[in-house]
Parts: sequence; structure tokens; C-alpha cells
Amino acid sequence: MLVLHREEQRWEDRRFVEFPGFLRAGDCVVLNNSKVIPSRLYGHLAGLPDGRVEVLLLRPVSEDRRDWKALARPGRKLRDGLEAEILARGERGQRTLRFFDGDPDEALERIGHIPLPPYIRRPDEPMDRERYQTVFAKEKGSAAAPTAGLHFTPGILDACRRAGAEIAYVTLHVGLGTFQPIPTEEITGHRLHAERYEIAGEDEAKIHAARRRVAVGTTSVRVLETGGSGGETDLFIYPGFEFRATGAMLTNFHLPRTSLLLLVCALGGKDFVLSAYRHAVERRYRFYSYGDCMLIV
Repeated sequence: MLVLHREEQRWEDRRFVEFPGFLRAGDCVVLNNSKVIPSRLYGHLAGLPDGRVEVLLLRPVSEDRRDWKALARPGRKLRDGLEAEILARGERGQRTLRFFDGDPDEALERIGHIPLPPYIRRPDEPMDRERYQTVFAKEKGSAAAPTAGLHFTPGILDACRRAGAEIAYVTLHVGLGTFQPIPTEEITGHRLHAERYEIAGEDEAKIHAARRRVAVGTTSVRVLETGGSGGETDLFIYPGFEFRATGAMLTNFHLPRTSLLLLVCALGGKDFVLSAYRHAVERRYRFYSYGDCMLIV
């Protein structure tokens, strides 16, 4: 864990097991408890024997959960029965699908695949349904794990409480828009896809009462800075943003040209964060979802 001290403009190499030692009484550690669903499906287009397609379900858009926003591209053939039609086509491979007979959620549990990140170059395995989840994952709905939370164990959470910090949960179902590269140099024109979020009343009270809110992951930051108890957020945070609710953040290391890295630069300061990233590369910190983490205090 690379720890960035903003006021002193210095960093130090530590271990994540030491994270609770950076907490103090009155802190609230804010965690995203969204759970990854087996949302990747393999099938074929009706009437085209070789028209194989891979579908990644992003989020339901109807009350009965039969209509879904999805990404579609050529892929492998589905081995079990589940039929859907394309209702609409959008940009960058997005589609709106409607499923026919049966319960889509039951079918996903039965034949869906965990949507591992593309840099994990192997098919998903049964163990990924547990491994690609945080230990506090509860509310089903994400197409990707809120990866900063993957570092936590029940023991670390207990240590956070012993340090005097409250634990609060928010739910933001992670789509893929957050991870997509920003296609232009002019970031002010970039727009994120909206993602659903919710905060239960008890957790909202803990967050409001905290002296300092320690957000775990960029998704928790976006929920805190959006405010309110629920809805949708397309909040795009980049340098110059005025933080009103986030006092510190734990996050993984992110790739260039992403909104995630811009958010980190907004909180830590662009030059300071990029210098720390160069240090992380030199010290061979691991990037990506299963990589190491950075704590900005």
C-alpha cells in the first residue's frame, strides 16, 4: 500500500494490513457493497448458425427485469436455452435487450459467466463467483467488482472498528463506462454513463455523523460527492473539482486516460499523484483489479 500524505507532499511504502493504523476515532470507512452478477452470456443470432455473439449485461431498465442495457460483440456459442431480442442499438456496441420466457435472474445464475477483466486471459471458473467479490458484497447488480474493497478481510474490518472508526455501506452498481478510456483530449466534454446507487438510512446516519469519511474506491467517492440517499449518478470528477464529503480515499492503481485516474488526481493533486505513480512503477507495485492499493490522506 502506497500512502500519500497530501499536506506534507510525501509518500511512504506500507502494507495494507497497516490500513487501520491510519484511522482515528470519528472516522467512517465507506464501502461499496455491490455484488458482481454472472452477467456474461454466450449465444448466437437466430437464423445465423455461425453468428456467435457475446453479451455483457450492464443493468436492467424495466421493472420486471426483462429489459437490459448490454454490450454485444462476436463471441462463443451459448450452451443452454435463453432467448432475447434486440430492442435498440446504441453507441460503442451498446444494445437494449428483452428476454423472453423464464426468469432472467435465475437464468444468469444458472448459465451466466462472471465478467472477469479482459487482461485476465483465461475463462472464468466456478471459484471466480466468490473470488471476484468483496467479503462484504451483498446487493446484486455490478458488471465489475469495486476493486478497492477486494483488499479487505473480516479481520481488517474488525481492526478498523477497534481503531474507533465506523463502517458504513453504500451500493453503487458498477457499469463499464467508468473504466472506458476517455476518447478525446478535452475532458470537459466527456460524459460518464449513469450508475444506480443507494444508501440505507442507518449507513447514511453514520456517514453524516463522521468527522472524516474514508472512501474505499472511486465508486464510494462518487456516491459521497453526489449526495442524497439514492438515485443515479453520472458525476465526473477531474482536477479542479471541489470535494465536499470525502476526507481520504483508498483506491487501486488505474490506467492512463481513464476517469478513475482523473478522480485520483483531483483528490491528491495531479503532479503529486503522477509522481507517486512513477514511484509505484519503479517499485513494481501491481496495477489492475487484483493489484496493490494507494491510500490518500
